[in-house]
Amino acid sequence: MSNLNYRHLYYFWVVAKEGGFARAAERLDMAIQTISVQVRALEQALGHQLLKPEGRGIAVTDAGRAVLARAEEIFQLGELIPEEVAAAASGQGARLAVGLSDGLSKQAAHALLQPVLGTPGLRLLCHEGELEQLQGELALHRLDLVLACQAPAANTSLRLSSERLAVAPVDWYAPEGLAAGVAGQPFPACLGALPLLLPTAHAALRGRVERWLEARRLAPRIAGEFEDSALMSLFAAQGLGAFPVSALGRAEVATMPGLVHLGRSEDLVDEVHAIRSRRGLHHPLVQQVLHAARQGGG
Repeated sequence: MSNLNYRHLYYFWVVAKEGGFARAAERLDMAIQTISVQVRALEQALGHQLLKPEGRGIAVTDAGRAVLARAEEIFQLGELIPEEVAAAASGQGARLAVGLSDGLSKQAAHALLQPVLGTPGLRLLCHEGELEQLQGELALHRLDLVLACQAPAANTSLRLSSERLAVAPVDWYAPEGLAAGVAGQPFPACLGALPLLLPTAHAALRGRVERWLEARRLAPRIAGEFEDSALMSLFAAQGLGAFPVSALGRAEVATMPGLVHLGRSEDLVDEVHAIRSRRGLHHPLVQQVLHAARQGGG
């Protein structure tokens, strides 16, 4: 809208965030009347009431909530300008902050990010954590993109979007000693006689594996649970148990000494989802990652 005054929008944003005109005036070091006039001017320009009295304070109307959501994006992005300008002026180049959910194959993450790794002056920041925590960081614009093993739960307050970037079957490996003990048994029946290492319960693959085993009437002993797929493969190589790995990350274990490939479960799949905020929609490196993944037919 051409007649939108961003100063008026800023005053409204502060009032809504502070929960009243008095606290907003204190934060801005301005007179309450001055702020009130600016907010009324914004309401007049938009043609809708944005704030209404509620008890001794104020409440945001439905129209106000729509404006507030956009104002949050605008001014949170504005707070990043000094940092980005300083980075550009110092020649640090492009910055990409990516969240990796627990259980996500490091090899799969590397493959998906590969198209931007050659960006001149790239500063890549990778953070690992539980999906819920990473979504919060994404909503606060501390991350540009989250790669996860599942789509986020519906949560309209965070205003996030996601798409599935890749899907692949699951391979099973076991240390040589344990594999030798079930050499005469077909796959996947042999899994029932082996101790298994699995992702922890909050990883999406864990639930899929359990349902897959149950459908085949297999009840192996769970010898270990891991949040990190690379750590799980390391313990497996030391003889602790057999384990599943997405074909997306097979390269990280295929050459690991002491591991034997038992078989592939084509009907058990792992997924990688890209989750982003509205800011991520316009980040050039995020767009490049998504475009390359789509072209790859994941």
